[in-house]
Amino acid sequence: MSQPFKVSVNETYEFSFSEEDLQSLNAVQTSSSEYHVLKNGRPFVVEVVSQSFFDRTYLVKVKNETYEVVLKNEIDQLIAKMGFSLGSAKNIRTILAPMPGLILDIQVKEGDTVAEDSPLLILEAMKMENVIMSPREGTIKKISVKKGETVDKKQLLISFE
Repeated sequence: MSQPFKVSVNETYEFSFSEEDLQSLNAVQTSSSEYHVLKNGRPFVVEVVSQSFFDRTYLVKVKNETYEVVLKNEIDQLIAKMGFSLGSAKNIRTILAPMPGLILDIQVKEGDTVAEDSPLLILEAMKMENVIMSPREGTIKKISVKKGETVDKKQLLISFE
């Protein structure tokens, strides 16, 4: 069974759905933005009022009520669990190793000012080079590792001021 999708409605309710649950959903698209949905033998017309592909947010209208629906797949859930979610990225003060590996290169030094999404270091894990990017703008306070050093999962790599 696949990892469930998390669905948040109006930031109040949260549901989990597996890939199999979604495949068995009884919904038929009737226009570019409307669906006919059958739930427990009752029909509903569901209109997708707006959608944001990048953050997977949808405004959905059912029976003249509008709901904000946010979908999180397996990758989104993993990113949030690692502390790199969009909401927390702006406040992040430390970068921890997401997995055990070898520091191949450090592309910044203490005192450097970095932009969001700029490369900080390269971590080799499972024969793959992973570029660790800055989750925010900021100044590098401390680099806690050295080039060639082996690190454990969740080991402190870099601190921001």
